[in-house]
Formats: sequence, C-alpha cells, structure tokens
Amino acid sequence: MLSDLDLGVLTLSSVAAYLCGSIPTGALIAKRQGVAIQEAGSGNVGATNVARTAGKKAGLLTLIGDVGKGLFPVLIIRWLGLSEIVQASAAVMATLGHLFPVFLRFAGGKGVATGLGVFLGLAPTAILTALLGFALVFAVFRIVSLASLVAAALTPGLIFLFAYPRPVLLAGILVAGLIIVRHHENIGRLLKGEEKKLRSGKSSPPA
Repeated sequence: MLSDLDLGVLTLSSVAAYLCGSIPTGALIAKRQGVAIQEAGSGNVGATNVARTAGKKAGLLTLIGDVGKGLFPVLIIRWLGLSEIVQASAAVMATLGHLFPVFLRFAGGKGVATGLGVFLGLAPTAILTALLGFALVFAVFRIVSLASLVAAALTPGLIFLFAYPRPVLLAGILVAGLIIVRHHENIGRLLKGEEKKLRSGKSSPPA
C-alpha cells in the first residue's frame, strides 16, 4: 500500500498533470488568428480543426503544443525520480486534462496528440512503432481518424510486447480506451462510409 507521503505525491502530481493537459492550446492559438475554435468548423479544439479554420501554421503549433502538454509532465516526473506508478498516473491525467479541460468547461479534444506526447515520455519504442501503423493506414486510406484509431488500438499491445512495466501497460489501456471512446462520432461515420478523406488542399474531420 502507498504511504501517506506517496499518496500525497501521487495526488499532487496527478492534479498538476491534469492542469497541464487542460491548457487549451488549440483555443489559444486559434484565438490569436481571430477564430473562436469551439464555434468554428467541427467545434473541436484539436489540431485538425484548428488547421482547417485558422490555417496550417496554427494547426501545426496546436499539434506541437498538444504533444508537449502530454510529454512534459511525464518527463518532469521521471526527472524527479518518482515511481512508475506516479509517471503512469500523470500520463492518464494529462490525457484526461486534454479531453475534459477545466479551462474549457470540460469540452476538449480527442486525445491523439496528447496521448502521443505522454507515451513518447513513458513508452517511446511502443508509441513510435504505433506511429508506423498510423502512417501506413493513413497512406492507404487517407483518413486521419481511422489511422488515429488504429494507432491507439495498437499501443497497449505494443507496450506489452516491448515489456514495459505493468503501470505503463495499464496507462496504455486506459489512454487508448479514452481516445477510442472520444472518437465515437468518427467511428459511426466510418461504419457508414461517410468519413471524409484528407486530400490535397482539404481537411478531414478532426481525429
């Protein structure tokens, strides 16, 4: 069992990771371009919708920011020498912060970029391999959401395959599950054959 000190560290780090994940990167960057992102396009605050409504540069900056707010909490906690349980908890909480940000009344993105960030810090070999799966599926189908779903689904299995510690595997299962659930609308469109492809000069619905 965790001691009172360990429980306090776990709680504090989890709250800090959640707040970091809650930073509304897309909303802030889009606002600089004069776009109220939650009222534009699909209303999603992720990089795809930002790129579509506020420009490719804004979308790229959003992507970098969303990855960073997942990566930095994990790296800082690791640098502090805290346990794998604390690191894994921070990964899940940073993702939850992006999905349900307190600063945007809990209406956030779909977690793909932030999930990429947390596992770049927590399980880099697994997530980079999952990115190959993303690239392959996207190259064939040109559908961002489908590629994202495949990468999310692959991640827990790859974490297991590369023998990462059990807390990391549990975090992988939870984060992948959250990302898949948040893509329920995309899944519905995919099943109906209505999900748009990303083509030159055009954008797909947000992953």
